Amino acid sequence: NTGMGLSTSFGESYTDNLIGTLLAIFGNLLVSIALTIQKLGHVTLAGTNDPRSFYRTKTWWCGFVLTCLGESANFTSYAFAPLSLVAPLNAVSLLASSILGFIFLREKLKAKEFAKRYGLSFFGCLLTIGGSYLFLSFGPNSHEKLDAENVVKHLVAWPVLLYLFIEIISFCLLLYFYKRRRCNYLIIILLLVALLGSVTVITVKAVSTMLILTIEKSMQLQYPIFYVMFVCMCTSVIFQAIFLSQACALNDSSLIASVNYIISTVLAIIAGAVFYEEFNHEDILHICMFLLGTAICFLGAFLITRNRKRTKAFEPYVTMDVANGVPTLHCKRSVIQPEGSFSYGALVNNDSVTSVPAHPHHPPVSSDSAQASPMQLDLKTD
Repeated sequence: NTGMGLSTSFGESYTDNLIGTLLAIFGNLLVSIALTIQKLGHVTLAGTNDPRSFYRTKTWWCGFVLTCLGESANFTSYAFAPLSLVAPLNAVSLLASSILGFIFLREKLKAKEFAKRYGLSFFGCLLTIGGSYLFLSFGPNSHEKLDAENVVKHLVAWPVLLYLFIEIISFCLLLYFYKRRRCNYLIIILLLVALLGSVTVITVKAVSTMLILTIEKSMQLQYPIFYVMFVCMCTSVIFQAIFLSQACALNDSSLIASVNYIISTVLAIIAGAVFYEEFNHEDILHICMFLLGTAICFLGAFLITRNRKRTKAFEPYVTMDVANGVPTLHCKRSVIQPEGSFSYGALVNNDSVTSVPAHPHHPPVSSDSAQASPMQLDLKTD
């Protein structure tokens, strides 16, 4: 396939893959740091009872700028490295978020308790690092310089047309069951997201490569295929965000993070193999080792999110604090964090949060009355 613009030089392909890989790793790290900074900004804003909106704080804007830089690096990485190398590197974001969570988690646990609670997550981090090393070492080496003509040639090839036909039929069936049959299963929503994601990575690679070639003084913006790919990229990204928000409203976010990463990466690798023929010049051993590394990375990503606390349904009940006579709101034996506390989410253990009095001038209640059951209180009032 010399006519398709393949980089035949091993040194050139290796350099391009290295640049794309480093950009993807840097971009995912930057996005994880940015999201952590923004969350800390929300925590600080809630803790100080600051009346300002979150987007008026310097912390939020710092996180926003870092997010834009990280996503720009991820976007550019597709122009240098194959899809099969860039897509699995999203595990770096899960890994970095897990490590940052350990750093900012202010729970004081004994070594045994820490190992029991976070042992699987630590093991998942090791698996993710090992799996990433494997698939980067045995991933595809050839890289194609995609100009507008090459993109069109790929698009009209019969394997790509068959792949797109199967994808469209699958998407329509899943959308029918989700919208018409009300099948609000997590796997259906995330399959919709992954199918859109495979279109996203195909178009992102085409758009980013043509933009890089344009910067290198090989103008590609006059070709209609560039704008077709750009519109498809923006549309698929928007609908991905819509379906992901619906999934987050129905399911646990940590489970969504791992399952979405696994399904989206599998479909992205298939899209790269079919659309850009990334494995055509690889031997069976390299392909098997690449798949093994990717599978290990999947297992690591699943274990990283496995032990995260899941939000429980709010089932409140009110008791009386014996010492101060203060009403305290509980939910399944854990104190619910009152409004205005210094933290939220998984950053801090909320068991020691001071309860907020509902009536500041309420007189202290004796221990006998505090320990009385609701039935006894009703009888007394009668």
